[in-house]
Amino acid sequence: MKNHVLRPLWVAILLVLVILVARKIYVPKDFGINGQNYTFGFYRKANLDDWKSIKVKYNGREYCKDCHEENFKKNELFKHRIIQCENCHGPAGDHPENPTKLVIDRSRELCLRCHARLNYPDALRSKLPGIDPQKHNPDSVCVDCHQPHNPDLEV
Repeated sequence: MKNHVLRPLWVAILLVLVILVARKIYVPKDFGINGQNYTFGFYRKANLDDWKSIKVKYNGREYCKDCHEENFKKNELFKHRIIQCENCHGPAGDHPENPTKLVIDRSRELCLRCHARLNYPDALRSKLPGIDPQKHNPDSVCVDCHQPHNPDLEV
């Protein structure tokens, strides 16, 4: 082979070798899949205790069910039943033990996160009933007219 072909080939091989050596030096030995499958992807096994010490913020709807059984059962009858409580009410991890009054976000922006009309016909998100926020009661808060758990009912 000619030199003009071999030189770039040797440079490419050398570059690959440098990358492999640098990876061996800088990547910790416990970094990898660390298990039978790719469920958690790549992580450092030594970091597990660090991750366990992080306080959970979102607990899921089952956490709310025990104390708010009446609201939970009522919500199960309506369209918003598929939405986790914490999407609208905030993370339950910060829920006080004996709350006197929780601050609930009743802002228009909260509803518009899902209900502003999107013009993406192929997306599942476009199947949600959407409004044009500029035309549909722009100076009003949604909960003035709609019940959040069952928006079809007017207040």
